[in-house]
Amino acid sequence: MLKIGLTGGIGSGKSTVARIFSTFNVPIYFADSEAKKIFQKNESVREKMRQFFGNDIFLSSQEINKTKLSEIIFNDKTALQQVNNIVHPAVLEDFENWTKNFETKKYVIIEAAILFESGIYKYVDKIIAVSAPEFLRIERVKLRDNVSEQQVRQRIENQWNENEKIKLSHFVIFNDEKSLVIPQVLEIHKMLEKY
Repeated sequence: MLKIGLTGGIGSGKSTVARIFSTFNVPIYFADSEAKKIFQKNESVREKMRQFFGNDIFLSSQEINKTKLSEIIFNDKTALQQVNNIVHPAVLEDFENWTKNFETKKYVIIEAAILFESGIYKYVDKIIAVSAPEFLRIERVKLRDNVSEQQVRQRIENQWNENEKIKLSHFVIFNDEKSLVIPQVLEIHKMLEKY
């Protein structure tokens, strides 16, 4: 079974592409949503967060205060790196355990916005990048998350440059509203089924 990484910058449409792959019965591990669950439920992760950020990072319910944490990590790259160092190993371990449920499949996909930044790319066999022009990505995120252009640009700055991702990827899907996405996914799916 191959492990495939699926990535792309914020607003590129990687989640849409993942859903298309899932219509071919390909198991998809959504790393970002799983990381949020791990963040709230994994005691080891929570304890490391407490050690680094103190009790202020927790709400009275003992859940991590995501708003406060976001404010910290979007303005402090060291804090962002520390959070990544705490959460990503737990996500990778969870992904490895998850793959055991699909050993009869030709391949599974881990969809992750920061596949390269987190180092998870080192643990996959092939990488698919989803590409879209920056202006389109900004518009999509503004609409989706009801945020300003400046907020979207801040998020983009915390991710690798799209060209860097493309250079390290085995396949690229163009989601630029000019190219049809489904035929591109189908072609890659057929190739991966042959491995």
